Amino acid sequence: MTEEPRTSSIDETPISPVREPSHVRQNSLERHLQHRPDPKELRERHILLDNNAAPALQAAAHELERQKVTDSLKKGLEKRPQREDLVERNILPSSSAAPSIQGPQRELEKHMRADSLNEKIAHRPKPEDLIKEGILTEDPTSIEDDKDQAEKDKLYEERMEEEYAKREGGA
Repeated sequence: MTEEPRTSSIDETPISPVREPSHVRQNSLERHLQHRPDPKELRERHILLDNNAAPALQAAAHELERQKVTDSLKKGLEKRPQREDLVERNILPSSSAAPSIQGPQRELEKHMRADSLNEKIAHRPKPEDLIKEGILTEDPTSIEDDKDQAEKDKLYEERMEEEYAKREGGA
């Protein structure tokens, strides 16, 4: 029997990660230091505190400032008007529906109100009937005005119907 020589494949890669040479790391640190934000920018981003107090007092000053803001908010909330007052002044909607539904709900209410008014106008009594019942008086000059007004009303109704048709078609 002949034995074949074994070729050993030993992994000789280091276990620890390969580190960059120190001069490369130093250059990297210098680059980062060149691009770091200045203290003014850090104060604007509320990373550094913007006061001249001693470092030991800065935390206490910061806490006092927060407490001051908290007290101010509490006073403001106590003076806030009740929901009913805001609804009465038309600042808040009277609906308890979800906000995503309130817009379509307002549109529906508006159309229902318009339909109701159109229905009432369509069934209102004629001027002749009101004259017979003694509610209106017959004025010869007003008859001419009534005819003009009837034409204006008819034109207005036509325009309103056109506007409704535009809105319904475009919505």
